[in-house]
Amino acid sequence: MLTQSTNSVLMIRPCRFYPNPETAADNAFQSRLDRAVDALSTDARKEFDAAVQKLRGAGVNVHVFDDTAEPEKPDAVFPNNWISTHHDGRIALFPMYSALRRLERRQDIIAELRKDYRVSKVIDYAVFEEQECCLEGTGSLVLDHLNKVAYVSLSNRSNPKVIRRFANDFCYEPVTFTSIGSDGQPIYHTNVMMCIGTAFALVGLEMIPNKAERQQVRARLEQSGKDIIELSPSQIANFAGNAIELHDTHGEKLLALSDRAVRALGEEQCAQLNRYVHLVPLELPTIELGGGSARCMIAAIHLESRLQHAT
Repeated sequence: MLTQSTNSVLMIRPCRFYPNPETAADNAFQSRLDRAVDALSTDARKEFDAAVQKLRGAGVNVHVFDDTAEPEKPDAVFPNNWISTHHDGRIALFPMYSALRRLERRQDIIAELRKDYRVSKVIDYAVFEEQECCLEGTGSLVLDHLNKVAYVSLSNRSNPKVIRRFANDFCYEPVTFTSIGSDGQPIYHTNVMMCIGTAFALVGLEMIPNKAERQQVRARLEQSGKDIIELSPSQIANFAGNAIELHDTHGEKLLALSDRAVRALGEEQCAQLNRYVHLVPLELPTIELGGGSARCMIAAIHLESRLQHAT
């Protein structure tokens, strides 16, 4: 059965964490290195461990894998960009923009997932890297699983050729557009300006300058029955769009996002969200220096549990 949220997630505990110099040029959300890498890495691990504890305390099943020390992978804490899992048992592996990030794809993690979940097939799109064509997972793709719609903001990280291939393979209707940040450049990942829940959508429509594209996105969301909560550019800059709907063991809907994101939201927006989800704020000030937040840290697991299948 298709569901938007999931109770199980994959997260990677960082080893060497720092803002990736290979991604700084087109990621306006990324900050400069503000302290020694050892100190950054220690602080990032503390934030990560606290986030895992809070998610587990909220009733989420979190599978934690440690990043490997070699080779060094500064963005390993953001696994949603290289892997996605799907209700039909398939796993997709994605082509990455940064050469350093291509090292994050790990077959050992897929092997571990196979122990707990039914995996029917792995589709590897990494071959597109040879053509310099990228599609960075559920950073690029904001998926409405219930209505089979893939929203994609076009950028260096989201190539139309790979979008079409994914959409055809997984039977999603692609809705593509361009969103522009305060620096005048395309937003690097769709999931920093858009979040799809079961009944709502957080979205920075104001950041889509083309009126036809903006109306297309609004209309498709309304057609899908989503309650649209519009975000301002300032709220998006504070990661208010970088959230993910999950659910606990009883099926209660949760929204994982950073503490900074919650502080950026207005009272009415929070009240609107509270109709649908319980907010789970995570304190991530160090990890957010890398240009991603709560959503980027969480790779949702939509696969069927082997235990569930056995019963």
